Amino acid sequence: MTISDQKIYPRTGDRETVYLKSVVTGPYVVAGDFTMYNDFVKDPRDFQRNNVLYHYPVNQDKLVIGKFCSIACGAKFLFNSANHTQTSLSTYPFPIFFEEWNLDIKDIASAWDNKGDIVIGSDVWIGYEAVILAGVTIGDGAIIGTRAVVTKDVPPYTVAGGVPARPIRRRFPDETVAALLDLKWWDWPVEKIAQNLPAIQSGNVEQLQ
Repeated sequence: MTISDQKIYPRTGDRETVYLKSVVTGPYVVAGDFTMYNDFVKDPRDFQRNNVLYHYPVNQDKLVIGKFCSIACGAKFLFNSANHTQTSLSTYPFPIFFEEWNLDIKDIASAWDNKGDIVIGSDVWIGYEAVILAGVTIGDGAIIGTRAVVTKDVPPYTVAGGVPARPIRRRFPDETVAALLDLKWWDWPVEKIAQNLPAIQSGNVEQLQ
């Protein structure tokens, strides 16, 4: 059992769901094995254009998504160029219009505040039309609720929701979370994951081998 880098659609006849690893390009957007995106409104192959927003090469900021993530239709990732600078007396992005105002093109990035990369762990579920802002890290196993706006980091195996998103509850007891973070089953060989699917689906970490 292997995954093909050329495989786009994980299910026969389903053109609304794609493996992101096979459709994202360039050095600044990376998705892990088996991470999938579903879109019933637009072509899911256009994820990078439609869902990764204000993401310009001049910043070199990254969207890093782990393995076995599930991303629902309309989820958006808003990057640093959306953050008009608040250190200026004006939020108007004068440096973007450098020709109009006779400014140095090298200073274009001063138009916004750079808050860093967006990093999504493995086995993360991001709900319908959720929004993740620049600089946020979402831990392994977390769940982001429908239409949540995530402005701060979300710990592993935490359910978060709301505007702005706040932690709602932990998915498992602390000892289970610690065991899962130690095992990192998503990094196992595909054959071992397949053998352990009954244990994974059982919800009992002690059955993992």
